[in-house]
Amino acid sequence: MWVSPYDLKTYKDSSQLDIDHVVPLAEAWRSGAWAWPSSMREQFANELNFPAALVAVSLQLNRQKGDKDVSQWLPTQNKCKYFSDWIIVKATYSLTVDAIEADTLR
Repeated sequence: MWVSPYDLKTYKDSSQLDIDHVVPLAEAWRSGAWAWPSSMREQFANELNFPAALVAVSLQLNRQKGDKDVSQWLPTQNKCKYFSDWIIVKATYSLTVDAIEADTLR
């Protein structure tokens, strides 16, 4: 059984879930991943040892989120944890935060 932290819905079937990159790959690219070597991009995309980076979430919500940043999309539940994870991932990988994103996080 899984609980999607973005909407707190419970699932018994894993096919109803997606693995979400808290900071989407396209957002990471726009925030500095374009300058990384391919090995670091691969590490970021498959980061299984860093709980803030990847999370199992409702398929529908992950599709809604797409590659949006925090100023464009927020989960319906656990916003503080989402903000915290976003900041941790961005800081850990030395990714930039634009002004609109920073305003939202504040």
